[in-house]
Amino acid sequence: MRAAPHVDSYYAASAPAAEPHAALAGTLQADVCVVGGGMAGCSTALELAQRGFSVVLLEERRIGWGASGRSGAQAIFGVACGHDRLVQLVGAEDARRVFDVTVAGLDLIRERIRQHSLDCDYVPGQLHVALKARQAQELRDEQRLLQSSLEYSSTRIVERDELPQHVASSRYVLGMLDSRSGHLHPLKYTLGLAAAAAHAGVTIHEGTRALSFEHEAGTVVVPTPQGEVRCRHLALCGNAYLGGLAPTLARKIMPVGTYIIATEPLGAERALSLMPSNVAITDINWVLDYFRRSADHRLLFGGRVSYSGLDPLGTLAATRRRMLAVFPQLADVSVEKSWGGFVDITVNRAPHFGRLAPNVYFLQGFSGHGIALTGIAGQLLAQAIAGTAGQFDVFARIPHRDFPGGAALRRPALVLGMLWYRLRDLL
Repeated sequence: MRAAPHVDSYYAASAPAAEPHAALAGTLQADVCVVGGGMAGCSTALELAQRGFSVVLLEERRIGWGASGRSGAQAIFGVACGHDRLVQLVGAEDARRVFDVTVAGLDLIRERIRQHSLDCDYVPGQLHVALKARQAQELRDEQRLLQSSLEYSSTRIVERDELPQHVASSRYVLGMLDSRSGHLHPLKYTLGLAAAAAHAGVTIHEGTRALSFEHEAGTVVVPTPQGEVRCRHLALCGNAYLGGLAPTLARKIMPVGTYIIATEPLGAERALSLMPSNVAITDINWVLDYFRRSADHRLLFGGRVSYSGLDPLGTLAATRRRMLAVFPQLADVSVEKSWGGFVDITVNRAPHFGRLAPNVYFLQGFSGHGIALTGIAGQLLAQAIAGTAGQFDVFARIPHRDFPGGAALRRPALVLGMLWYRLRDLL
C-alpha cells in the first residue's frame, strides 16, 4: 500500500523531503505497538525506545499527515477548557498537576530541539489578545491567576499603547505575553521526532492501517492489511483518525475542521512591520483568529472552523477576509496556500488519556492545545508503560462524556450548541 501524500500546505511545501517508510508486510513482534504517526505517537515511540523497549509505529498515511503536520503550531501552556473548568472536573490539586505538566511540555519541546538538533523554525513568545473591554478583563484575571495561584511567572500584561511593538493592528485593546510559549514549523518538528525515534530503534511503517486489536494469552494482536504486530502493550495515538479501531474512544471526541492560509513572501522588512517581535498571536474569541510569521517572511493566518464535518466552500476567500480585518494593509498581497484539517475536541475541552485494557493505552482530545501537550503526553504514556503511571493517571481521572445525539445527531447538536458561543464573540 502506498502512503497518501501530505496535504498541499505551506508546511508540506517547505519541509525537507522525507524518505517514505515501507508498509508493513508480515508479522512483527515488539514490546509496544504505537498507532498514529503524529506528534503524540512519535513522542510516545521515542520515549519508549529511549527506555529500552522494542517499538513498532504504524501510520496509515505519512508521518505528520494529520493535525501534527498542518496546524497553527502555537506551543502554549494549559488546556483548552481553562484552569477554572479543570478545577471543577478534578479538584484544585489535580488541576494544578495537569497545569504543571503542560508547562513541562513547553520545556520538553526546547529540550528535544537541542537534544536531537531539530531544524523546525522554533521562535519563543506567544501573545493572547483581547478585542473588547470584557475580554481585556478576562486576560487580566487570567494573568493574576497564573502569577498568584499557579506560580507561572512567564506572562505579563501588554497594554494597548505597547501592542504596536508586537502587532500592527488597531483591532486589539490588550494582550497577555508569554515568553515561555512559542511557535514552530509543525511538520518539520514531527518529522524530526520520527527521525529521532527511528535512530533510537523504533521500526516505522507508513501506509499501514491498524485494522483492529485483540488479546491472545496476554499478547495484543494488531492486524494490518498485509501483516500484523504482536505486542505486550498497545498505544493508540491516532486521535481523530482512529475511526472504527476504537469506537468507544471515537464517541468521546469530535473532529472539527480548522483552516489556514499562507501569503506570498512579504519580504523581511514588511513582515517585521506587521509583527515586530515575531511572537505568535491568538485572540480569545471562541471562533478565534491565530497568526504568526514564517521563517521565510510570510504571514500564516488561521481562523475558520467547521463543526459540521464538511469543508465549507470559499475557505481561502473567507479566511483572507478575516486576515484583512486584522491587517487591512495586506490588501495587495496574494495567498499562495490554503489548507485545512481536523482538531479532535472533547465535550469538556479537556484532554482525554487513559486505558481501554490494562495494556492498551490511548491519548486524544487535545482540543487545539496539541503542540506542547502531545509531546509531554507521549512521555507520560511511556512512563506508565514502564511502570510509573502517577502523572498519566492524573489525566486519566478527568471525566469525559460521549457527544450527545448518537452517530446521526451529534454533529447537528454540536452546531446548534456552538451558535451561542459565536453570538457571544459579537457581544
